[in-house]
Parts: sequence; C-alpha cells; structure tokens
Amino acid sequence: MGVRRWLLTLLCFAATLLQAQETPVSPAKVTLASEAWDGYTNADGSGLAWDVMRKVFEPAGFTVQTRTEPYTRAVGLAQRGEVDGWVGSYRDEVKDVLYPRWHYDSDPIYALGLATSKAPSLATLGEYRLAWVHGYKYEAYLPNVRRFNQIRRRDGILPMLQHGRADFYIDAFTEAQEVLNQAQDPSIFRLTHLTQLPLYVGFADNEHGRGLRAVFDRRMDSLVKSGELKPIFQHWKQPYPF
Repeated sequence: MGVRRWLLTLLCFAATLLQAQETPVSPAKVTLASEAWDGYTNADGSGLAWDVMRKVFEPAGFTVQTRTEPYTRAVGLAQRGEVDGWVGSYRDEVKDVLYPRWHYDSDPIYALGLATSKAPSLATLGEYRLAWVHGYKYEAYLPNVRRFNQIRRRDGILPMLQHGRADFYIDAFTEAQEVLNQAQDPSIFRLTHLTQLPLYVGFADNEHGRGLRAVFDRRMDSLVKSGELKPIFQHWKQPYPF
C-alpha cells in the first residue's frame, strides 16, 4: 500500500513537471525610463537609445518596455526600484543605482556663447562663468570648473548670455542647438565642442537590476565586438561611439 501510494505521488509529480516544461515561459521584461528626447528616446518607443536597448536585451529573452518621464523623476524611479533603470546617465552620476562596465553611447558636450567671445576649451573653462540645467552636474565631469550656476529652465538662456549674466551655457549638442534655434539672429551666438561624455544605463540596485546589468555587459561585449550596433547609429545619423 505504501509503495503504491509512493508510486502514485511520483507519477503525479512527473506529470506536473512535464506540464510545467510544456507551458511556455512568459518573456522577461525590462522597464526603462527616460525623458523624451527627439529622435533618441521618443515617447512612442522609437529612437536611437530605445533601438540600442532592444538590440541588447531582446535577443537575451527580454521584452523592453519604455516609459517617458522627466529626467529627475526617471532617476528617482530607478533609485526606488519602480523601474529597472533609466537611460542617458553619466557614470556615477547618482548614488544607490548600479552602473555597468559598458556605456551604450556618448554625449557631445558643447558651450553656447556669444560669437564675439573667445572660444572656450577644457583647459580654459575655469576662466568663465558657466551655466547649465539643474541636475546635470557637469562640474563633476568637466575639468577646471570654478564658477557655475544651475538654472531651472532653458528658455531664458539667450537673454542671460546677451546681458552678461553668464559667459557660456553648457549642454549636450541637441539641447544646445534647440536653445540656439530660439534666437532671432543665431549669428550672434556660437557653439563650441568641448568633449564627449559616455552615456550609461543606471540600473535599480536590487536583484533584478544586478541580473540586468550582467546581461547588459555580456551582450555589449558581443555587440561591440561584432559591430552589430553600427547600423542603428547609421540609421539615426549619429556618430558611432565605439
């Protein structure tokens, strides 16, 4: 009787195991947040960064879900583990998140100033009064910075430069160009390239985030070696960062 019951239990367990193996496993998901940057992280899920993330994660079995949020909120969501990560971070930009070994892109950093001013360089930044949007922390990534002011909005930058309240405004090229496009006479201003800053995914500091970071680095090892990311950058007409 005991042997019969044991065999019945074993058969039930085997049937359950077989059913579990036959049941398709739902694909894993990775939810990434970002501010909506035109052609980069569009709200509809298109854009260079989102295409790169899909190329990284989908062959590894993950479905990429995108979420559009203001930048500082995207960071906070990742820090609290409410999303799996956010894109567009500089290395070690914030605490309580996980950074991978690999960057996925680089940010061209420019200085916007009056055309009559001497063009700045990384070596001479300390000579000038600088300004940038609150939260970007360029002082941690640019050398020789001494005097700077953080502003809340970009719509007052051109008058600020024209009235001498700052010498140069610092931002990534796309955003700096958008500011310049607001000028009635763009010829009185000049954009000067300063440097390239690598861009990272900041992952949530939890078990799932640690796993995603490992997947990200493993996939980037392969993708950079094979050159499979090049067509994405070519499609969006952006320089290849590797």
